[in-house]
Amino acid sequence: MTDEPDIMTIREVAEYLRLTEKTTYRFALEGKIPGFKVGAAWRFRREDIVDWTIQQSRRSAA
Repeated sequence: MTDEPDIMTIREVAEYLRLTEKTTYRFALEGKIPGFKVGAAWRFRREDIVDWTIQQSRRSAA
């Protein structure tokens, strides 16, 4: 098992995707990246983000 959390915050996703937090938040609001809200805070499943990046790279290669 890794030390990486299964659930990520906006900041963690932004760092992972090398985006600003503002852009990551906007992408979440627009449904461009998979996430969910817990109260007022966005959360993201690591597995969903990894799968999303794979899908994005396949789309851009096609």
